[in-house]
Order: sequence, then structure tokens, then C-alpha cells
Amino acid sequence: MADYVSNPLLELIKERALLDDLQVEEVVQEHLRSGKSIDQLLVDFGLMDVDTQLQIKAEHMGTMVVNIGDFELTPEVLGSVPPETARMYQALPIAIYGATVQIALADPLNPSLVDELGFITKRDIQIVVADPAEIEKAINQHYPDTGTSVSDMLAELGSDDIAREAAEAAAGGDVQEVANETPIVRFVNLVIAQAVQDRASDIHFEPFEDEFKIRYRVDGALYEMSPPPKNLALPVVSRLKIMADLNISERRLPQDGRISMKLAGKQIDLRMSTLPTQFGESVVLRVLDRSSVSLELENTGLPKPIYEYVCEAIQQPNGIFVVTGPTGSGKTTTLYSCLRKVNTIDSKLLTAEDPVEFDIDGIMQVAVNEAVGMTFGKALKSFLRQDPDVIMLGEMRDLETSQIAIQASLTGHLVLSTLHTNDAPGAVTRLVDMGVEPFLISSTLMGVLAQRLVRTVCKKCRTPFEPTENQLSMLNLSPHDIGDKSFYYGRGCANCNDSGYKGRKGIFELLVVNEPIRALINERAPTIVIRQKAVELGMVTLREDGLRGIFDGETTIEEVVKYT
Repeated sequence: MADYVSNPLLELIKERALLDDLQVEEVVQEHLRSGKSIDQLLVDFGLMDVDTQLQIKAEHMGTMVVNIGDFELTPEVLGSVPPETARMYQALPIAIYGATVQIALADPLNPSLVDELGFITKRDIQIVVADPAEIEKAINQHYPDTGTSVSDMLAELGSDDIAREAAEAAAGGDVQEVANETPIVRFVNLVIAQAVQDRASDIHFEPFEDEFKIRYRVDGALYEMSPPPKNLALPVVSRLKIMADLNISERRLPQDGRISMKLAGKQIDLRMSTLPTQFGESVVLRVLDRSSVSLELENTGLPKPIYEYVCEAIQQPNGIFVVTGPTGSGKTTTLYSCLRKVNTIDSKLLTAEDPVEFDIDGIMQVAVNEAVGMTFGKALKSFLRQDPDVIMLGEMRDLETSQIAIQASLTGHLVLSTLHTNDAPGAVTRLVDMGVEPFLISSTLMGVLAQRLVRTVCKKCRTPFEPTENQLSMLNLSPHDIGDKSFYYGRGCANCNDSGYKGRKGIFELLVVNEPIRALINERAPTIVIRQKAVELGMVTLREDGLRGIFDGETTIEEVVKYT
């Protein structure tokens, strides 16, 4: 099971047969549902106290359990680990013996932390085990968060030594050595920590002729950080490549990788993509913060009628259900939530994705890799021999994939997939344009859900206002249509970085493929005709669903006009 592997403590418990499979399964399910840590859940369920957990970890690592209160934490000891490193890794130095520093780690079973701490402290590390709550308390006491900000760090990085080393490395020296320098390691970690704290979905590292930009995408909009010195582009990018196990000497070809790290006790996965440009490599990190993404269908914000229809559709034995929308509109999250809903012990689920975004317990997930010839089509053909009940396809991107998906549906499989179209009726036309026969579409397609993510108004600075006639005309509304409904916008405050928006919500449009729609598909009717018929039959369009969000005071006119 995917989630056992990602939790070494559960592996150790299973090896020693300290809990039965049912108890372990119960903990995993609650962990997936609530996002609470495995360690905490073992205590909450009364299955294993903290002391026993610490003992198991210490025995496995060949070290000892210590009590933080027994140690005198002198300035010399505390100074061996930089404050932001201690806070980020939840790593507390407790004693120094010659060149070795003894460190109590909240997550001692993470092997990569020991290497990272060795790099940063330039000492040999001896790990000991202690109660994570005690470690956190001591770190908060001895390393108060004075907010080492990215700008403080930049001042340090601007120092002559590092600038000189970076320039020498770029001129042909050892890039790896500079990339592993403590300030570079700390800077990269701080940038990632800051991004996660600001709820960024992507981090962009962009080298230009005279500058090196770092930008975050929060709620769909890009924000720029104070830029580091230009000559740090190479060591910073190399450091990221080392973290993702990529080839740091290959700078002419794009590369893809993954970085897994723990930040202040939270598991963060970063998907990394490099692109060679005129002035160096551009890197984008996609932040996949498992604790902040809820893969429950109830939490996707689907309106009640659509939620009920989707629940019914994904319980069907066969057929195709498609989610459509542009990149970054939450299609994958919706499909994962559907999979979680049907992921029961009596059904086999297979996914083909490019790449796999989240590991889900109990589902066979296959990464598509065009470079080695593992295409969606190939994966799908093999799937049918694996006796699945439900298949999820990352994307129906060509005729071959669409035909096999239809074949799978006709032979008794439920297929979930995505398409890139502007609205739900457009998905039908897209399939016909690909070359799929209309009668095959009408006999297999059950429904199409189109979705967008719009930014929600910040709750702290939400202010009512009177819309102008011009604003109303953008929505095709007249003052008479709105009656006494209230409109809101965000003034901008510290809570929302002065943007007026905090968080995002989905707006949806569902096309149910019923008899009248099937007849139109068979006649190869254009999108607009299918759309008019669907609206006659009660389809709520994206724009109308957006209006619901405006009238509920959740989003603004500008956002709805921009995305619908």
C-alpha cells in the first residue's frame, strides 16, 4: 500500500507485528482523511504511546532515546545549527563532542535529513531520538522566529566570498561544491519554505541577461520575490538539481524530477522541470502539499445537484466521464477525488498519468514516459489485460488514446479522463475533431464536467460596493436583474498580501449526455447547438455558476468575467 511505504514507522511496526493489519489500515485511512500525523493517530487511537514509538525508532537506528531536559543547551551547542535550519528540519542540537554534534530530530527516520544537516553544519552528525513535542518546544524557546526573511538571506548571499565562488564555478570550477555551500543550501530551503507558507502552487526560477528572478504563483497570480544576485543562478539551479537527483552537468536538455522533503513536520512533494534558455536553465517547481489538498469529493465545492450526479456516474459499471478545463483548473484534483470515492476493496483501479501527481493508497498508478515509448496508448492497451474495474487516463490527447478509452468503456470498464476545452459541450466537438465516430461518443459518454478556479475574496478585508452599469453589462445583467443583491471586493490587507483575494473556489458546468443530446451528437451538431439544447434541459453554465459565487459574496465580477 502506497502510504505504508511513505511512513517508515508503520513499516517498522508491521515488521515487528506490534499491531494487526486492521489496526494499521484504520490508522492509514484516518491519516488520509484528516491529514493528522501517523505518530499522533497511534496515540489518539490508544494503539501505541509516544515512549514506545520513540524506542522503536531508536532501536531501528541503533541510537538512544534522550530527554531534552537533561541537557544544558549552551550558546556554543545551539550555535552549531542555524536557527532557520533548526526550525525547518525540527532539528535540535543537544551536545558537541569534538567534531561531532549530537542532534535530536523530530523525524529521525528520514535519511536525507542527516546528509543535509551534515552539509549545513560542516560537522559529523549523531542522531538521537526524543519526543517531537519536546523538540518543538525547545526550538521555539531557543530559536525564536526572528523571521530570517529571504531579503536577510540575500544580504548574506551578496557577500563577496560567495559571489566570487559562484562566478568561478560558472567559469568552469566545481559547481557541485558551490551548490552544496551552506548559504546556498539555506537560501534554497528558505525560498521553498516561504513559498509553502504563502500557499504557492508553483515556484519559478528564471535567469535573464542581467538578473535572476524568483516568482511564486499564489491563487493563480504570479508574485515576484526580491531577486538574488545574477551569478547565483547556476549554484541555485544546481542545488535544486542535486535535491531532485538530476544530472547537474547536463544543461542543454530539459529534465524532470521530484523532490520530497519535510518542512516543519509536513510532507511536501515538489515536481521539478528544467528548461535550457538563452541565459541559463529556467526551473519550475510545482508544490504538492499533501496536507493542504483534500481529496474528498465532498470538499471540491461541487454544487449539490452536480455532486449527486457525479456520485451516481462514477458508480456505473461502464461508460466515460470527462472533466474539462484549462491547465491548473483543478481537473486532476476532481478526478482523484472521484477515484478516492470508488476506491473500495472490491474494485481494481488503474491510472495512467503524466506525471503521477499524488500517490493514492490502493490504486495502481502508472507514469507515462514518452521518452522511452511508454505512451498513454501503450499504457491503456496493457491496462485492459490487468482486469481493472475503473481506469483513469490523465488526458485523452489523440485519436489512438480516445479510441482505446472508448473500447475499454464498451468492454465493461468505467473510464475517467480529462480534455482541454473551454466548456462542457466543447468536449464532444473536440472528440469528433480528433476523428472519433459520433455514434461511439454518444454510446459511451455519460457526462462532461467543465470547471474553473476563481479567486475568492479575502474574508478579513471584504467590502460591499455598488457595481457600475459598465461592470453589470460585462455580465449581461441590468440593475433590474440584481435587485437588492450585495456585491463585494477585497480592499487588500496583510492577510492577503494586499491582493484582496485569499484562496480559490471552483465554478462548474455539467453536461449530462441524455437522449436529446445523443441525437445531436449523432447528427454531428456544432457545439453551439448542443450548448443551447443542454441549457434548455437545465444545464447551469460556468457564467451562471460564477454569478452564484458573486451573489454569495465569495468572488468578484472581474474574476468571473476573466474565467468564463
